[in-house]
Amino acid sequence: MVAARITVNGKEAPISPATPHTTALDFLRERGLTGTKEGCAEGECGACSVLVARPGVNKPTDWVAVNACLVPVAALDGQEIITSEGLATSGEPGTPSTLHPVQEEMAVRGGSQCGYCTPGFVCSMAAEYYRPDRCAHADPDPDSADDTGHEHGPNGFDLHALSGNLCRCTGYRPIRDAAFAVGTPTDDDPLAQRREQAPPAPVATEYAQGDSAFLRRSTLAETLDLLRERPGAVVVAGSTDWGVEVNIRSRRADCVVAVDRLPELRALRVESDHIEIGAALTLTEIERRLDGDVPLLAELFPQFASRLIRNGATLGGNLGTGSPIGDSPPALLALEASLVLADADGEREVPLADYFTGYRQSVRRAGELIRAVRIPLPLSPVVAFHKIAKRRFDDISSVAVAFALDVEDGIVRKARIGLGGVAATPIRALDTEAALEGRPWTAETVEAAARVLRGEGTPMDDHRASALYRSAMLGQSLLKLHAQTPEAVSS
Repeated sequence: MVAARITVNGKEAPISPATPHTTALDFLRERGLTGTKEGCAEGECGACSVLVARPGVNKPTDWVAVNACLVPVAALDGQEIITSEGLATSGEPGTPSTLHPVQEEMAVRGGSQCGYCTPGFVCSMAAEYYRPDRCAHADPDPDSADDTGHEHGPNGFDLHALSGNLCRCTGYRPIRDAAFAVGTPTDDDPLAQRREQAPPAPVATEYAQGDSAFLRRSTLAETLDLLRERPGAVVVAGSTDWGVEVNIRSRRADCVVAVDRLPELRALRVESDHIEIGAALTLTEIERRLDGDVPLLAELFPQFASRLIRNGATLGGNLGTGSPIGDSPPALLALEASLVLADADGEREVPLADYFTGYRQSVRRAGELIRAVRIPLPLSPVVAFHKIAKRRFDDISSVAVAFALDVEDGIVRKARIGLGGVAATPIRALDTEAALEGRPWTAETVEAAARVLRGEGTPMDDHRASALYRSAMLGQSLLKLHAQTPEAVSS
């Protein structure tokens, strides 16, 4: 097994002597790359963001911004990253470096005061700067925003790319001005040229220090054999959940098994009767590959954390944790999704409605992985995802409600409603579905069904919301759906 190594700003470096739980952030800072900062250590502030070369959607390679505070450096074995220091272009010996265009705009437009958050902003901004189809989304009115909350500048810059970066002192207007002022990469820009070549191929990793190990196998079959041998291993993809456990709760694992680069978990296929989404595709990859073809997911994605988190988070991880407040389960329940579970003995398909068995518990057995999510076709035409939280973006849901309805000739022929945050597990609102199906899509029907919806689940009082508020929001959500689609008809 080749020693674990990582390419940082064009130079290869060994990962050793870092521990298997050492984050990329700590690894970089220990090497003197102190532009990468720790702010929150849980993926909320973006001060730690760096660029990673990943398989592209429109080009062979995309430069993707991720939270270095969450990713174990061992997970980047064989990969290539750029920090804020690596964006500037070095001149001849003895001459100063040339600022990168995003650094230049941040400087001249007053986008930095104390400067602590600025390198993270610069890396997130650079990822959007290099997005191949950015200019196709140019908007002459930068103060407009579409239904998903995206705000595009005259240069096509999606301001939502910075939603995971926080600033306490500069104020966001000059940062926004800088983002909307950047041009397009020049032909001789080395990072733009790098997009035309494939990213580093996945490598098998066996990195151990003391009693702990970080392991990555090359194939799904090898991974499943490993999990049979080590059923207590922690399985990670983007580490957006496990990274928080390591940083905030000081959790350590004897063995961490990475599945994020397994090709068998990274396919997206559209068949005649279903869509299959690989469990290790990031949410950003799914969003861009589907390109709105699943409207309910298109509504979900912009409300799921921040772009930095979506660049690492996966459906497999979000479902694998079994959290009752994950944002994807309500939408997938409304879509009647099922999960393909795999172990060393084979595969089985389980409806998502039967997957959760208790708080953070599921039917998934030791040694079993979520290989894919299957969404049946055709899709219901009336859909909505409503997330009730204290912040519009980058927050945990108090309540999440997903709707998928078939309305034909004014009659609700089929209703599927997924709920999150109102019980020990994500649930289907079965009583409300029954109160809608076979009835006219009218204010009277909806008001009666909304009263039923308020009683679904077992909402509780906590620091995010009271039980009474949660119940009220459930009913209000259905009333809102009807107000937005009063004349809904089947497609």
